[in-house]
Amino acid sequence: QVQLVESGGGAVQAGGSLRLSCAASGRAASSYAMGWFRQAPGKERESVAAISWKGYSTYYADSLKGRFTISRDNAKNTVYLQMNSLKPEDTAVYYCAAASRVVSLRKTDYDYWGQGTQVTVSS
Repeated sequence: QVQLVESGGGAVQAGGSLRLSCAASGRAASSYAMGWFRQAPGKERESVAAISWKGYSTYYADSLKGRFTISRDNAKNTVYLQMNSLKPEDTAVYYCAAASRVVSLRKTDYDYWGQGTQVTVSS
């Protein structure tokens, strides 16, 4: 069992930056691939980024490449999402998730989910 707690969300103006954190705890938490997803009101949850358990491989949704960066610190059991040049359309609840088998942008590959953190970008 892995527990995930996101933090770092908030309100920011367009063009600003935020860094989200996801603290993982539980059995072998640092050995899981991790992903970030987001869900805007009235929309399906979509992938943002994913990182392998050692951090050697990263994957991004095509539309977000160049603005978002995923990283992890296994000594702290924490995954980060640096978000730059934020746009109003980035407004959503952001979730982190852990996958035991593969690193992936598919939400169906993830076994554990956090409760989410709200990001609101104003124009």
